[in-house]
Amino acid sequence: MSGAIDLNDIKRRMDGAITAFKSDIASLRTGRASANILDPVTVEAYGSRVPLNQVANITVPEPRMLGVSIWDKSMVNAVDRAIRESNLGLNPIMDGQNLRIPLPELNEERRKSLVKVAHDYTEKSKVAVRNVRRDGMDALKKAEKDGDIGQDDSRAQSEKIQKMTDDAISELDRLLAEKEKEIMQV
Repeated sequence: MSGAIDLNDIKRRMDGAITAFKSDIASLRTGRASANILDPVTVEAYGSRVPLNQVANITVPEPRMLGVSIWDKSMVNAVDRAIRESNLGLNPIMDGQNLRIPLPELNEERRKSLVKVAHDYTEKSKVAVRNVRRDGMDALKKAEKDGDIGQDDSRAQSEKIQKMTDDAISELDRLLAEKEKEIMQV
């Protein structure tokens, strides 16, 4: 069989979608403070948008508090604004070149909205996995049409791609269920 498509590449791309999903849901806030909460925040700095962790140091001094030490004094207001406008529901307190960010108690409504966001992230990742599957299937059809592989090989590889897709999607569902349980835990 002349592997007309690279199944390893398809697997790698599906794993990439799962890895991206893991980092997305890591930024969702549960009851405990985590520096990952600020991962989605980008700051207008030096003429472009950069991730917050490239202009400041993020610490967790207490279970319900984040500390942000901004390296450049002129960036303090931009960082403060970026955090406030990030839809994370956080209100930093300025303290010179540092920001203290108290994490409000999660109420039932906020927990439910975080679960919705987690579901959105899951759906986005599932679409990415399905796109990889579609690319693989298209490559298979083309290879079969061009005579590079036979029908039996094509069918066997297409079943492998479908199995990888099913595995990736069930992994996303499992991660979502874990995160949902963590968010709803009071």
